Amino acid sequence: MAMEIERKFLVDKRKMHELNFSSESLIKQGYLSSNPTVRVRIKDNRGFLTIKSSTRGISRQEFEYEIPLDDAEELLKLCDDNVLRKYRRTVEYGGRVWEIDFFRGRLAGLVLAEVELNSADEAVELPEWIRHEVSSDRRYANSNLVKIEDWSRRPWRKS
Repeated sequence: MAMEIERKFLVDKRKMHELNFSSESLIKQGYLSSNPTVRVRIKDNRGFLTIKSSTRGISRQEFEYEIPLDDAEELLKLCDDNVLRKYRRTVEYGGRVWEIDFFRGRLAGLVLAEVELNSADEAVELPEWIRHEVSSDRRYANSNLVKIEDWSRRPWRKS
């Protein structure tokens, strides 16, 4: 078990033109349960099963296990429409690794950045391409985003 402590931000894509990404992965993930969150993910042709507790502030317990790729593919079928696709790119900024998710399909156009911390009160230097923080806005949790049918028509859109 590990404690996941992360902050999440909306990204201004117009300010990202000169970023030098250090890696890129295609991720397909689905949700079997929302309380607790049970996620199945395929990333870089590897399968993972993750269980996450409820979030307290920006922290929660996380249990992640690598599973056979065939099992992950079968579990994703059980998720029906609760599957999302995204490209995850990483970049270093301010001595930290930032994970930037570029969503595809019905969430196309959404770009979120996450940074993991060692403690909830740890200071973070924000890059210029950050628009605003959505860490405590549950609408931006992947387990909730997967339920949105068309990102461009969400009623709570922030510009």
